[in-house]
Amino acid sequence: MKPKPKSLIYEESGPVATITFDRPERLNSLTFDVYRELNETITALRSRNEVRVVVITGRGKGFCSGGDVEEIIGELFSRDATGLLEFTRMTCELIRSIRSLAKPVVASLNGTVAGAGAIIALASDFRIASDAAKIAFLFVKVGLAGADMGSAFLLPRIVGFGKATEMLFSGDFITAEEAARIGLYNKVVPSDRLQTETSEWADRLAAGPAFAIAMTKTAMNRETHMSLEMALEAEADAQAICMMHPDFREAYEAFKEKRAPIFNK
Repeated sequence: MKPKPKSLIYEESGPVATITFDRPERLNSLTFDVYRELNETITALRSRNEVRVVVITGRGKGFCSGGDVEEIIGELFSRDATGLLEFTRMTCELIRSIRSLAKPVVASLNGTVAGAGAIIALASDFRIASDAAKIAFLFVKVGLAGADMGSAFLLPRIVGFGKATEMLFSGDFITAEEAARIGLYNKVVPSDRLQTETSEWADRLAAGPAFAIAMTKTAMNRETHMSLEMALEAEADAQAICMMHPDFREAYEAFKEKRAPIFNK
């Protein structure tokens, strides 16, 4: 069944699903409902076989500016320790859902990317950004740990330990160009090119072998905890499984016939 969130815009175009944050007047800040519905939507896409690629973006001048000051942060002061832990675990569950989704997730960063919004982008597989998409992990600026929603795990693996330390300790914004230079953004384009560039990436991924891509994402998640020997054995198993999948035969036949492969499953 196609997801029908109320606090987000959900659209499908062929094999590409697009989830759009829809609070432009608040730079798409997150509310409890947005958190819940985004997690529910990502979870529902696990079993929606028609969808091969997921795009997350925002409407207006911001991608996502993090938790709403009034609707979330203010409310948290009324909670006890148990209630606060319930909230922080809920936010982490969203990141778990994005990382465990066996489909590519492309963050299309149309503007400001901050706080929890930065981590949603970080948890995605690709980050395509407009040149206006500055980014910051703001948590220390408000007296919270920079280690939030998996940021201390994910960010060093993308930009390196030293740069991640600088970003998480300072909470400062960096420009889109700097984010691309350090490998945090995969591509930066002018704002009027963002939708086209995102569509090109999504279409290319959707035309690829979904089973092999899913196996690759699963392996990348699992192998962060493995020794080299364990990783080699896990990859031997994964590759043998892929060799039994019809996509492997299709790629072979396409090569012999001098045509582009058609991956349908």
